[in-house]
Amino acid sequence: MNSKNKECLLNFIGFLFLVAQCLSMVEGEVHYYEFVLAEKNFTKLCNTTSMLVVNGSIPGPVIRVHKGDTIYVNVYNQGYYGVTIHWHGVKQPRNPWSDGPEYITQCPIGPGSNFTYEVIFSTEEGTLWWHAHSDWTRAYVHGAIVILPAIGTTYPFPKPDDEDIIILVKAKDFEQNLATISAKSGDDSHRLKSTDTRPETYDIRPPELLPLAGSLYSGNLKAEYDYDLIYGSDLPHSIGYTINGEPGDLCPCSKETTYRRVVDHGKTYLLRLVNSVVAADMFFAIAEHNLTIVGMDANYIKPITTSYIMISPGQTMDILLTANQTLGHYYIAARQFWSQGVGVTNFDQVNVTAIIEYRGNYTIPLSPSFPSTLPTYKDLTAAIEFSNLFRSLASKDHPVNVPLNITTRMYITVSMGQIDCKNSTCTTRGAEIILATSVNNISWNNPVPTDVLLAYYRNISGVYTTDFPDQPPSYYNFTADELPIALATTDLGSKVKVLNYNEAVEVVFQGTNLLAGAGTHPMHLHGHSFYVVGSGYGNYNNETDPKNFNLVDPVAVNTFGVPKNGWLAIRFVANNPGVWFWHCHIDRHMTWGMAAVFIVKNGGTAETSIRKPPPHLPPCKVPSESWLQNNDGSDGKENQSIFI
Repeated sequence: MNSKNKECLLNFIGFLFLVAQCLSMVEGEVHYYEFVLAEKNFTKLCNTTSMLVVNGSIPGPVIRVHKGDTIYVNVYNQGYYGVTIHWHGVKQPRNPWSDGPEYITQCPIGPGSNFTYEVIFSTEEGTLWWHAHSDWTRAYVHGAIVILPAIGTTYPFPKPDDEDIIILVKAKDFEQNLATISAKSGDDSHRLKSTDTRPETYDIRPPELLPLAGSLYSGNLKAEYDYDLIYGSDLPHSIGYTINGEPGDLCPCSKETTYRRVVDHGKTYLLRLVNSVVAADMFFAIAEHNLTIVGMDANYIKPITTSYIMISPGQTMDILLTANQTLGHYYIAARQFWSQGVGVTNFDQVNVTAIIEYRGNYTIPLSPSFPSTLPTYKDLTAAIEFSNLFRSLASKDHPVNVPLNITTRMYITVSMGQIDCKNSTCTTRGAEIILATSVNNISWNNPVPTDVLLAYYRNISGVYTTDFPDQPPSYYNFTADELPIALATTDLGSKVKVLNYNEAVEVVFQGTNLLAGAGTHPMHLHGHSFYVVGSGYGNYNNETDPKNFNLVDPVAVNTFGVPKNGWLAIRFVANNPGVWFWHCHIDRHMTWGMAAVFIVKNGGTAETSIRKPPPHLPPCKVPSESWLQNNDGSDGKENQSIFI
């Protein structure tokens, strides 16, 4: 080889090396989606009702990404009331502006307007979901998020033969409009701008995610919800449940639309289970088949083989199903786990079903087999046994980092309660005393008409206070059978807890039996995952119970249940600066006030500080005299005009 050829070869090798370096620097791909929110008539359970949905279907589009990717979702609201979207379980590092809870991190996207969310995936891998986070709109506005392993890696379990998923087609016009957006999630100079241009096309095929459980309500849910809030009465109760939008064979007017899935004998399927039910824990089983749970809340776990599952609102699970039974038809079935008053009978007792059909030649049965292992509605023992099974994978590739040197400890009671409107700011026109829920005897009150994040970032006074207590106001036998009603009186407030960056936090949630209202409370934390280091029944003992904490392989999740008349201990590191909502994911409890906010302060560098806000946030009503100074030291004028 002559010297000239050698030089060309060396130059070519050098070029390949530079290309490889560039490729290795790419943190993830960028994807674009568009959500069109609009009312549409659906006939369920023999009734036709108008529902606000995304892209014409229930559930809405499946978002499919790889670990570390970023997506932009342009949400067009063609409904008649304001809506926000939350990306449940996505940590959104340094980016609370796109987290979505109404009046916590943004004001609603008004009718006839739009907002583009930037959703940044980081450590999540597995199944999450997205849903509306305003009123109870999430009953019909929700969908799944599938986060595949990063390119070049794979699952920590044998790869399944199939996944029950389809990929939605992107609208070409929307992609072209955004083609120049930078993929660097940390580059604030290229933040996406909203556009008033309506998409010409969008995919309205129903997603084939199996299974996603939801709720059905009679009549206009939004109108009933608003009425109940105004007059201080109970909140709406569901009349049925769905799997991928369908109630199933056992419900009236539903047999023809039951969700069905054809499987091949001997194959293993990865099922992605999402509980999007508004206000109920659910038992779940497949007739004559075992299920192997390998992931929870986009974190891998030590595999659990079980004949049934209990899943709380907000939780997600990755499950392996091997089609190894006799050729035939088998029901997938779910029913509510009722954890409250034992004597109560007027709860939703509908059994929702879907069907697995084996491919092949056989005589089709008159009716599919029903799962004999599905627990009954009030099987507390089954719920307890199941909730104690979870452990993190805790492997070399999926390590755990449980905080050990705790710097902030909080003991928080989660309770039913009541508010005396004579001594508060209740807006109800009904009774003087109304139902409420509370955390440490404080019932969260959204700071309408602005949001906590905007107020924090701009130092706007009078929106919230920073005096959320680390302890309940009084101690008593929290789980006693009969408790004085005076203990149930709670106060309305917008109180937040401020945490320093990298604070190591331990929270013990203590369930109470106030108003004889003991039940499970699935607590969800935005912006972080947390480790479940312990749980138990009765009153937490701060001397003996910590001795049994699991600090080796506790499960890492974003939602987990406080047991009925029991306690839950969690730990996390507050390493994501921003404003982060936490609340019970049974929406009736959240609506009544079982919620609060953590504010995580900036670290000492730009990389550990909140990113600048996008230039076109949905407008809030902020008095001009309230503007002071940004927490980042700037004068705030660059975005002031967008808030009216």
